[in-house]
Amino acid sequence: MSGDSDYTRTSPSAGSPSDNEFLPDRPKYVCSLSPDLITKAREELQEKPEWRLRDVQALRDMVCKDYPSLGTCLDDAFLLRFLRARKFDYDRALQLLVNYHTCRRSWPEVFNNLKPSAIKPVLESGFVTVLPHRDPEGRHIVCIRPDRWTPSTYPITENIRAIYLTLEKLIQSEETQVNGIVILADYKGVSLSKASHFGPFVAKKVIGILQDGFPIRIKAVNIINEPRIFKGIFAIIKPFLKEKIANRFFLHGCDLNSLHQNIPPVILPEEYGGTSGKLDISAWNELLLASEEDFLHDFSQLVLPCDSSPHDVLVSGDADEKQCDDSLRGMKPQLYYCY
Repeated sequence: MSGDSDYTRTSPSAGSPSDNEFLPDRPKYVCSLSPDLITKAREELQEKPEWRLRDVQALRDMVCKDYPSLGTCLDDAFLLRFLRARKFDYDRALQLLVNYHTCRRSWPEVFNNLKPSAIKPVLESGFVTVLPHRDPEGRHIVCIRPDRWTPSTYPITENIRAIYLTLEKLIQSEETQVNGIVILADYKGVSLSKASHFGPFVAKKVIGILQDGFPIRIKAVNIINEPRIFKGIFAIIKPFLKEKIANRFFLHGCDLNSLHQNIPPVILPEEYGGTSGKLDISAWNELLLASEEDFLHDFSQLVLPCDSSPHDVLVSGDADEKQCDDSLRGMKPQLYYCY
């Protein structure tokens, strides 16, 4: 780990008056990255430890100047997530931060009353969990199993809430901010009726969050046991995917050997031909549920003042919903054909 100078360097604006001087005291940032991860962050994310706090201050100044009513947390550690996700490009990091808040405020069904206890039924179903071991690149594996969801019990938005909270918990780790995550989605047993809940309107919002509205690096999406219907699902998703993300999708079918080329068996559960024992969702559920107070504290800092509204909306309302509903009507014949 670098010396103390990496974490206490005064920002360029510290000697001159700014709006930030009148903000409450913020927690002092202390880097938790190992020497190897500091090197990796420098090479892959353009993060220079000796400039880190200067870069954070630059982003903070941009927020205060361009979005004074954004209602965001301005702590060093929080802003670093956005800088790392956009390789320390100030403008792109700022836009990601704005998108993060816009997404949260434009979909109340997902983000109102967002806390682990509110999505406990989803966690208990095993719809989403995180495998206990990281891959050789230091990335957590987020395991999603749509067959565990019964649509009659709760709407699809509850699943999205559970995934979002899982990502929020993971991104608290600086190691994850640097290494990113891998998604393993098991589509075994996904029927046409279940797939119809994931129309273009929902797809656009979810993809908008994951690509442009959340500070996490998705390094690979591994699809296993996908039925024929998945061709229709992917046809809905693909128009909203950037080329870089689309190229990170790997469709393995029932071929576990193919999956093992991307995720080694030693970290996979027996259900996927691995050697790490049965898939256990209890440890992750307990960790997430135990974080309730932390989430309530963190989310309390993300409050939109009643007289303001951020611009550059990423996901807009009725017009997009009507357009996506029209697209869904056009997609349904394709879903039936694939099924």
